[in-house]
Amino acid sequence: MTKTILITGATAGIGEATARRFAAAGWKVIGTGRRAERLKAIADELGDAFLPLEIDMLDLEAVQSLASLSGEWGDIDLLLNNAGFAPPTDPLPDTDMGLLESVIATNVTGVVALTRAVLPKLVERKGAIINLSSVAATYPYKGGAVYGGTKAFVSQFSLDLRSDLAGTGVRVTSIEPGMVETEFTIVRTGGDKAASDALYANMDPMTAGDIAETIWWVANLPPHVNINVVELMPTSQSFAGFAVSRKA
Repeated sequence: MTKTILITGATAGIGEATARRFAAAGWKVIGTGRRAERLKAIADELGDAFLPLEIDMLDLEAVQSLASLSGEWGDIDLLLNNAGFAPPTDPLPDTDMGLLESVIATNVTGVVALTRAVLPKLVERKGAIINLSSVAATYPYKGGAVYGGTKAFVSQFSLDLRSDLAGTGVRVTSIEPGMVETEFTIVRTGGDKAASDALYANMDPMTAGDIAETIWWVANLPPHVNINVVELMPTSQSFAGFAVSRKA
């Protein structure tokens, strides 16, 4: 039986790598994103295995419309809540409030709205939900207040959702990566590729493919096995040290 995965933020990075990984293994892939040209390129590559849907996670009506998918695309076995982004690492008072609201709306509100909308399909199929959180949910860093807060929500949402779904057969997992070299930092810095290159220089970060393989592993475990949380980092990354401010 062919299975179907719904991936948000499928136009780049982890979402795009996961779309390729699952399509290559015979799954049907529904991919959402804001960039129509990227969706078209993936559709051209993956063919009939990929359904491109231009949807912005800020558009709740469009997000909730995914519950009305029908026909060959209506049976969703796995929801990957991958779409998300981060504001610049400026101190909170120096960050534009409108941008912060967009981060919260995408990383929190959009995740809740989509999950709630497609849950009946997932319960019917005894499917699974994988939420992309981050080590930022656990380990603080300067400039990460809002992003880390949204990812802490995703992590806790995953645990409580699993409690809500006890007895339904639906599995819920929070995947919490450390440094993964994608477009994430370029977007965060407003297109500064040099800043992104400097961040990942000489440290052998994880790749989008590494996380896609982790998602594939979790998705294909036996139905009676639920992985609650996966936290992973590149070997060269460790936990943040304490910061100490000293008197002059």
